[in-house]
Amino acid sequence: MKVILQKDITNVGDAGDIKEVAPGFARNFLLPKKLAIIASESSAKVIAHQKKIQTIKKENRKKDMTEISKKIESSSFTVKVKVGENDKLFGSVTSLDIASALKKEGIEIDKRKIDMPEQIKALGTYQVKVKLAEGVTSIIKLAVEKES
Repeated sequence: MKVILQKDITNVGDAGDIKEVAPGFARNFLLPKKLAIIASESSAKVIAHQKKIQTIKKENRKKDMTEISKKIESSSFTVKVKVGENDKLFGSVTSLDIASALKKEGIEIDKRKIDMPEQIKALGTYQVKVKLAEGVTSIIKLAVEKES
C-alpha cells in the first residue's frame, strides 16, 4: 500500500516521502495515528505544497536567527552569582542562568539550545556556544561576576 508520510518515522522515511508499506502497518498504525495518508494524485500535490511552505518557513527562521546571532556576538552578557570564601561559587552557572541573562537584554532563547560542555564553577569570562537554528551557531561572551 502506498502512503505519504506526514511525520518522520524511524526506519520508514521522512515527512513527505511516498513509501510502499504493508497494508496492516498502514491500516493499524500509520493511518489511525495520522502519521501518513493514502497516496493519491491530489494528496501528492497537497504534500508538495506543504513542503514548499515548510522550506519557506525554514529559510525565514534561519534569516531571523542569523540576525539574532549577530546581535549576540556583538555584545557581552553578565551573570551575577553568590560566592563564598576565596570567591568560590555556590553551585554553578547553568544554561537557565545564561538564558535569563539573555532575556534581560531582550533576546529570547530556549535554554536547551545553549551548549555547555562543562559547568561554570568559577568567576571569570567564558565563551558559550548557542545553536540557534540548523546551521546557525553563535558564541556568547559571558562574564561571571560576584553579587555585591
